[in-house]
Amino acid sequence: MRRVFALLAAFASTVAMAQSYPSKPIHMLVAFPPGGPVDIIARLLGPKIGESLGQPVVVENKVGASGNVATTEVARSAPDGYTILAHSSAYAVNPSLFSNAGYDPVRDLAAIAVAAQQANIVLVNSSFPAKTLEELKAAMMKDKLAFASPGAGTTPHLTAENLFHVRWKADVTHVPFKGAGPAVTGILSAQPPIGCMAGSAPMVHIKSGKFRALAVSSAKRLALLPDVPTLNELGYPGMEDYTWVGIFAPAGTPPDIAQKLNAAVLKAVQSPDVRERLDALAFEATASPLKQTAEYVKSEVAKWSAVVKATGAKVE
Repeated sequence: MRRVFALLAAFASTVAMAQSYPSKPIHMLVAFPPGGPVDIIARLLGPKIGESLGQPVVVENKVGASGNVATTEVARSAPDGYTILAHSSAYAVNPSLFSNAGYDPVRDLAAIAVAAQQANIVLVNSSFPAKTLEELKAAMMKDKLAFASPGAGTTPHLTAENLFHVRWKADVTHVPFKGAGPAVTGILSAQPPIGCMAGSAPMVHIKSGKFRALAVSSAKRLALLPDVPTLNELGYPGMEDYTWVGIFAPAGTPPDIAQKLNAAVLKAVQSPDVRERLDALAFEATASPLKQTAEYVKSEVAKWSAVVKATGAKVE
């Protein structure tokens, strides 16, 4: 009987917490540095989520180990909805890439929403002679070159590994940066002059002519880059890869709280000003209800596990 009363008391406490949530600021840990797609989306969504829930969302960059530092911290946080995570699709990759990422992507955190996605772009510094993807391939076959990515295990890294190493068999060196912002800086200085990145960070430099986009990993051409062909068009099927930005909470977060967070993200990405900003950054809004979100993240974990195995990608 005591056990029954204890369970009822615990249930009542959980219900009360969910009903009063949130009663204080929410902390959103961003797994990557400022300037990259995860940071951009987090700072777009934060104020909107705060407006919906009636409490401020404090956004903090917590960088390290390709996002594992922030992820493990949130996974170990109290499952009360006050500490949440903004991460990229590397969230689904890292458990396969690292010998010990520090978390299980399905078991240790709850997927709240995959807010937006964007294609990866194979690009070069405009001073590099390759004008097409085929010319880039020829250059890689001739000389020992290097390419930049936002970090080991990010989907741009794996898109490039799959193309350069698996498809082309090129002897090219990966130069991982600590986020998209630093990677852009590296490519701008041509150290190295080749890169694969999600669209938002390099887009302004593509538009200004400092970078030359050679291919995109989307199912169809991007509205912002109508002259840049898809990898599929260029003869590389099965490479419809996306960098996405997701929001996660610790496993065990009460369903009512998870639902409130999910609803707040969905409302945020549907607001006209956020949609306009997403369009300008080559992002597609993808937020969906909790069940579909969990299923999608699980499918991404399986997909990228297979890609890591095929490419033999490792953490440098």
